[in-house]
Amino acid sequence: MAQPPRPKRGLVLGKFMPPHFGHCHLIDFARSYVEELIVLVCSIEREPIPGRLRFEWMKRLFPDCRVVHVTDEVPQAPEEHPDFWAIWRALLQREAPQGFDIFFSSEPYGERVAAEMDAVHLPVDPDRRVVPVSGRQIRDAPFEHWDFIAPPARPHFLKRVSIFGPESTGKSVLAERLAIHYETAYVPEYARTYLDPKNGACEPADIEVIARGQTAAEAAVAGRARKILFCDTDVLLTSLWSRMLFVDCPAWINEAAAGQHYDLTLFTDIDVPWVDDGQRYFPDAARRERFAELCEEALRRSGRRYVRLTGDWDARFDAARRAVDDVVGEA
Repeated sequence: MAQPPRPKRGLVLGKFMPPHFGHCHLIDFARSYVEELIVLVCSIEREPIPGRLRFEWMKRLFPDCRVVHVTDEVPQAPEEHPDFWAIWRALLQREAPQGFDIFFSSEPYGERVAAEMDAVHLPVDPDRRVVPVSGRQIRDAPFEHWDFIAPPARPHFLKRVSIFGPESTGKSVLAERLAIHYETAYVPEYARTYLDPKNGACEPADIEVIARGQTAAEAAVAGRARKILFCDTDVLLTSLWSRMLFVDCPAWINEAAAGQHYDLTLFTDIDVPWVDDGQRYFPDAARRERFAELCEEALRRSGRRYVRLTGDWDARFDAARRAVDDVVGEA
């Protein structure tokens, strides 16, 4: 027997701060129930996660829905304004001028919203039995609720660790080893990827390609990381390479480096032998020491939290692990 046609239009609204699998369950239910679903991402300036981010995350999650970003600075609860319901009714009429048949929600206000818009209210998992989490719980303790966070939002909550220092100080091996230990992903050094086909030869124009490549690599890997992302070098270190090799650095790279944030930087010192691997430049002790000085000077100037790693490879790993554990404990 054929089923009756689905209701034409439904609406979901929320802050999605951040989007989590409870929101996904609500929207998956709603878009299976109606022909067209409107999702309003509502944000105001004072909220802790920027609205533009939440809007982008929701568009990525639900490309088949009409996702709308609502930025009106409107009251957030009835007790904030005597005309609360009139304000929200006008807002919903503006964003859904054709109206909607069903309002889907997991919140107590759902019945009143539907009544204001002459729609039917359908509750979805109001007791949070299907997905037992809330946005506040995630914001307060993201690592405890990591598996409930919708994938596009996870990079926002990552702890990012940069592994930073002169060449031949074990950065690449340490990044991989830490990623294995913490069961997460790491970002390899893009300079090596880019320069290997050129037999390690680096020209001034390559610096900009390397800086963009390092940034792109970090963005590409972040979505696969779990709680922590380890970065083998970063754009600040690229700027120092530019100074060492070519005296100067393009201004935009310095600006990009200043805009990057890492929760911890592991500074690998030069008290280990220099090894020639075909893509290294400074075997003499004086230039190696100068590079190390530049690195630490840049870290201090940037105000980064950093830990100096010295000793053999196991000593460095143990010190790095203790420092990372401290950062994880703050999440």
